[in-house]
Amino acid sequence: MIHTVGPVWHGGDQSEAELLSSCYRNSVLLARQNGLRSIAFPAISTGVFGYPEDLAANITVSTLRDLIAAETALPQIYLCCFSASSHDFLQSALTSIRNVSGI
Repeated sequence: MIHTVGPVWHGGDQSEAELLSSCYRNSVLLARQNGLRSIAFPAISTGVFGYPEDLAANITVSTLRDLIAAETALPQIYLCCFSASSHDFLQSALTSIRNVSGI
């Protein structure tokens, strides 16, 4: 099991975006280093830590897109949605990335 703790939202001016991105990046790379075939993520920091779901979804998708483009032999990555809003924000971020990058 890999455990990561995301940042608490303080308005976005305390490196929250960089910290959230590193949670995803480091967890995926750790999974790869340990030979794991898959990894699943909830919407990190969007619960009691207060990270805005739309911003978190964009960071999640862009971070994972960059990892996929730069790394080989990554585990299968699953994004778990525990609410309709989480799903909608992730879907929007994925659609936006596809439109920009041609994925």
